[in-house]
Amino acid sequence: MLSVCMLLLLLLLPISILSLPDCNFPAVFNFGDSNSDTGGLSAVFGQFPPPNGDTFFHSPAGRHSDGRLLIDFIAEGLGLPYLSPFLDSIGTNFSHGANYATSGSTIRRQNTTIFQSGYSPISLDVQYAEFSDFLKRSQIIREKGDVFKSLLPEKFKFSSALYTFDIGQNDLTAGYKLNMTTEQVKLYVPDVISQFTTVIKNVFALGGRAFWIHNTGPVGCLPYIMDTRPITAAQVDPHGCAGPFNGVSQYFNKKLKEAVIQLRKELHLAAITYVDIYSVKYSLIAQAKKLGFGDPFLVCCGHGGKYNFNNARRCGTTEMVKGKEILIANSCKDPSSRISWDGIHFTEAANRWMYSQIADGAFSDPPVPLKMACHIHKS
Repeated sequence: MLSVCMLLLLLLLPISILSLPDCNFPAVFNFGDSNSDTGGLSAVFGQFPPPNGDTFFHSPAGRHSDGRLLIDFIAEGLGLPYLSPFLDSIGTNFSHGANYATSGSTIRRQNTTIFQSGYSPISLDVQYAEFSDFLKRSQIIREKGDVFKSLLPEKFKFSSALYTFDIGQNDLTAGYKLNMTTEQVKLYVPDVISQFTTVIKNVFALGGRAFWIHNTGPVGCLPYIMDTRPITAAQVDPHGCAGPFNGVSQYFNKKLKEAVIQLRKELHLAAITYVDIYSVKYSLIAQAKKLGFGDPFLVCCGHGGKYNFNNARRCGTTEMVKGKEILIANSCKDPSSRISWDGIHFTEAANRWMYSQIADGAFSDPPVPLKMACHIHKS
């Protein structure tokens, strides 16, 4: 069914797009939160504990998952190594791009510390500042030669790179954490989107031309939300998610898409692809059992509660029992049979499935494949 849909989408593309070659992106620069953090936050505040990383990396690897994230599969699909986190000083190689995402990041700055709320101090404007500084200083340092020349990108890679964005989910949950209603959270969404578009324009001003922008996922389908927020039976949708919270995500995405359309009008030389990751994630949850994942809300790595999720005992939590440290929030036996890794993030198997859905452009506007996202689509 998907192949038929993709064929129809391709028929809607102008012949000029279909006849163009793959972009061969030499680098990727990613901005985001925990959905695409490959080690930024853990480089600053310490590694996420085992069993994170067990499936693929066989040890903690700076990711909230048992293995690879969607951004890892994107890198693989483009023939590039996994992105090194910008904040990591150990074993990093930025010749093929850099990852500025950190877990807990928001678009808007949060008026709190990470120790109080759990939200990262590396908001999107800070990520942009890091990128801007990196662009300038990397060229100066490359001139020193030796190892620096091989570990930092040539200047042309910045203008030829793919710029990926996956951020905004935490801007919504930050409001819920302050006990705001869904309607109150909606009120500040336009300001969040405005700050997001400012960063896109700033990256464009520095030479970025190809943008791959994910909208935000169905927050109301996260076990974390369903377990910690008051939800009535009437608010549960046909697939078991919290309707009002998904409604806010949809509102955010509506405003984001409107902003992307406006950006295309203002930035004529930019190729901006809007990726409906919301629909991909919701489709995964709706088809969970059909796809072999079982209960879409049952958390793989957790401890107790309706969904095997306890906010006070998240994945990797240990306790001292008779003088010995015991891992009480451990991984399930088969993470590939679950969608939710820890109640907030996805398993590698879920991330792999999502990549298979977005790589060919079936959920993109315009419907161009990932490898052709540098070409400007004139509607």
